[in-house]
Amino acid sequence: MEKIAVIGAGTMGNGIAHVFAQNGYPVTLVDVSASQLEKAIEVISKNLERQVGKGTITDAVKTESLSRIKTETDLTKGVADAELVVEAATENTQLKLDIFRQLDAHTSSDCILATNTSSISITKIAAVTKKPGKVIGMHFMNPVPVMKLVEIINGYGTEKWVTEKIIDYTQSLGKTPCAVNDYPGFIANRILMPMINEAIYSLYESVAGVSEIDTVMKLGMAHPMGPLQLADFIGLDVCLAIMRVLHDGFAQPKYAPCPLLVNMVTAGKLGVKSGEGFYFYTPGSKDAVPSSTFSR
Repeated sequence: MEKIAVIGAGTMGNGIAHVFAQNGYPVTLVDVSASQLEKAIEVISKNLERQVGKGTITDAVKTESLSRIKTETDLTKGVADAELVVEAATENTQLKLDIFRQLDAHTSSDCILATNTSSISITKIAAVTKKPGKVIGMHFMNPVPVMKLVEIINGYGTEKWVTEKIIDYTQSLGKTPCAVNDYPGFIANRILMPMINEAIYSLYESVAGVSEIDTVMKLGMAHPMGPLQLADFIGLDVCLAIMRVLHDGFAQPKYAPCPLLVNMVTAGKLGVKSGEGFYFYTPGSKDAVPSSTFSR
């Protein structure tokens, strides 16, 4: 099997490493932090154990999957013999450009370089490399082991065989590929984020409360989670960053982030990751309790 390198051992990175390893690929998980790598392996092990408990995999598959993952803090060593590198670092443009410059210098000429970005231009990322035809977006959904979709984004110069190869990889993971082109927000976030932003505007303008907005979308539109709760799970800082990409990219007022979203991010109310967003999040509790901020 082709060797895979995954850059970044956070939520998305460990999920991507998990699904590749579970499906037979040797994986090197790369992160500058040794403690983050240790945490990632613990998370992958727990998630595999959960699958064993549900009967979707066996203990043997769990053991084999973990044996296929090695960790590395040195990017140069981690990607040296990879046929595919999937970058899953923080959604920060400058950071990703810096990583791709390094990947370009330390991978083989045939190695495909994929990014898990949810909004940053693939063409912009590819432009800092000497092989833009081999750069592509491979946008997994969270949680990676569960969600079936992979949004595959072609940059301006992505070669056709690279797209076809990434489609093959995606299908080999038991996931469904959807190929799109490189415009702000691609498809997933170009549609999702304005909906979330409009829900926040509806709260901001006192059209309805947090629970009411989410209930309408869950029961009326059959969404599994309301847009405000989903924003909390994504991270309000991430939602704001993507809205700014859309607003800058299209220069249209309809993509302007809601002032309430801006204020909440400024105040550090980022959703699940900070313990409060549109809802309160108490460790160990599954109850969705709207923040008291919105009941004043």
